[in-house]
Amino acid sequence: MRLHDRTFLLLGGTGGIGQALIGPLIDQGARVIVASRHPDRLEKCAGVCPVSLDLAGADLDLQLQQLSERYPDIDGVIHCAGQNQFAALEAMPVSALDAQLSVNLRSAMLVARHFAPRFRKAGMGALVLVGSTFGSIGFPGYTAYCASKFGLRGFSEALRRELADTQVQVVYVAPRATATAMNPESVNELNRALGNAMDAPEAVAAQILQAMEKDQRRRFLGWPEKLFVVINGLLPRLVDKAMLKQLPVIRRFLNQGVAS
Repeated sequence: MRLHDRTFLLLGGTGGIGQALIGPLIDQGARVIVASRHPDRLEKCAGVCPVSLDLAGADLDLQLQQLSERYPDIDGVIHCAGQNQFAALEAMPVSALDAQLSVNLRSAMLVARHFAPRFRKAGMGALVLVGSTFGSIGFPGYTAYCASKFGLRGFSEALRRELADTQVQVVYVAPRATATAMNPESVNELNRALGNAMDAPEAVAAQILQAMEKDQRRRFLGWPEKLFVVINGLLPRLVDKAMLKQLPVIRRFLNQGVAS
């Protein structure tokens, strides 16, 4: 995938990974339209156009239509917006369940639904969907997040196959734990207690760009996380047993800071 002279719509540009993508994209000669509910929080710089977009909005389809009319030269979308909440299912508010499904999955589906036919008609285009290791491995305390990311992975796979006879590229990238502000301190403490490595947003952004440039259909990040993904797919009982051993540690941090 060529990045030079491309116009990318970046969703989740105010988050850690999104912010880390902006500079490298500009350096590669791309124009970046950064969509956020809070575009005023973005630093103004050449090649960046902040726009307002509410991915959880009921009118998202209409918002996308208006955005396309304003920026008809968009020929790539990077969806790295996301929400999560580390909590037991019964302790999670319905609003948190809805938010994760809306932002992590529904918005990606509507964005692809909107842009795929436009890209197909133009004869080129790219849909880059940023998932998670938890889109392949269910993890205690992340039931809603896992459900949304499992859905995103399945959606990207089905969409890629649906568009296989077109010039529209569908790329799925699954980071492991990443050190962003989205994680509360309880999650950082949990990762330290379990010995889980956390990647810097800049490292994840670099991997996303490499996957795009190499036209990879899917890329899973981190070792041994990539191995665990394979094992979980082939021998899930082994992962069940490993998770059971970790469960007492996980429960020590579960539900901290959950709103009632």
